[in-house]
Amino acid sequence: MMDSNMQDFFYDLPASRIAMTPCEPRDQSRLLVYSKGAITHTRYSCLADHLHSPARLVFNNTRVIPARMHFERGSGATIEVFLLEPASGDYHQLHQQSPVLWKAMVGGLKKWPPNQSLTRTIHLGGRPLTVAIELIEKKEDHCIVNLIWEGDCTCLEIIDHIGSIPLPPYIKRQVEENDKQRYQTVYAAHDGSVAAPTAGLHFTPHLLDSLNEKGISTNYLTLHVGAGTFKPVKSATIAAHQMHQEQFEVGTALLQSLIEADEMHVAVGTTTLRTLESLYWMAVKAMRLNTTQLAQWELGQWEHVELSKHATCSRKEAFLFLIDCLDKQNQQELKGRTSICITPGYRFQTVDALVTNFHQPHSTLLLLIAAILGEDWKRVYHEAMENDYRFLSYGDGSLLFINQ
Repeated sequence: MMDSNMQDFFYDLPASRIAMTPCEPRDQSRLLVYSKGAITHTRYSCLADHLHSPARLVFNNTRVIPARMHFERGSGATIEVFLLEPASGDYHQLHQQSPVLWKAMVGGLKKWPPNQSLTRTIHLGGRPLTVAIELIEKKEDHCIVNLIWEGDCTCLEIIDHIGSIPLPPYIKRQVEENDKQRYQTVYAAHDGSVAAPTAGLHFTPHLLDSLNEKGISTNYLTLHVGAGTFKPVKSATIAAHQMHQEQFEVGTALLQSLIEADEMHVAVGTTTLRTLESLYWMAVKAMRLNTTQLAQWELGQWEHVELSKHATCSRKEAFLFLIDCLDKQNQQELKGRTSICITPGYRFQTVDALVTNFHQPHSTLLLLIAAILGEDWKRVYHEAMENDYRFLSYGDGSLLFINQ
């Protein structure tokens, strides 16, 4: 598990196979289906044909914010500020007025002296206003900046106006107007991500309707995807890699729906899968502590490894326990943070299948795929390569059945 050698998770990914633009229409993206060792090829529009009713798909309905902003110093040097998340961790600050502190990555940091404000004038609501950003503190892997503006606009309105969609670093082209709509799921509802939950980019309203007509239910959770999803693993083993932490919210309605034992449960995207698995281990953690009121619902990178050494429980027992916790606190949503790292040898607790894109070599997401497929991940990726699938965020995808 933790001693996985990263050299074992490499494959040759030519730049020509990385999708620079998305497929149109969305649901005509190709779909590789892996079940009981067999591989078949289809398209997302035919997804329902490969699911056994009753089935339930769980989606991540986070919305990508245009988090990449540019400011100029008086000297003409450009400073790029990539907002990561509100420094307080409270995403409700997106809907608050000036000022708001942010964690951010800064390009051209050496050209930006501390305590110096950078400003730009924009036109919003028919009048000019000034937006300023201050460098407050430099930390090891990010900076703290203060975003300040005039008037009664919300932080999100300012970001929407001056920011651009943060396409992944391997999409080597300028952001286009179409990316605002295309690098966003059609069901996106809650602002906060700086990277799209890409497995969901293939779904259209028509596809969602067709799934419903075939008796396949849909539910939603929210996990705000951070830039750490693209963080390369530079260590020799995964144990030395520091996973990023992400915030999620899950309602009691979803927890209740996942209790049904006779349904096939399908996670759409690795962010959804990691959230559901984290919920299970948080329940086990609270049970072991004999409490229904954890001060913070958090799961560390390797906490599940230790928890799995002791008596655990079924998915139904875990989610009923979480529902009881929320009921006793008179709450309808569980809010938490997770940095779970899923690696080969992991036993999945909450879902029967995963819909996902094809991931980068030497990535934590590829380790997650190997946890599902074992050594067959190499055969699946080779098959995709041989059949001209497009890779990464704007590429094609797969439906992978677990424990079959």
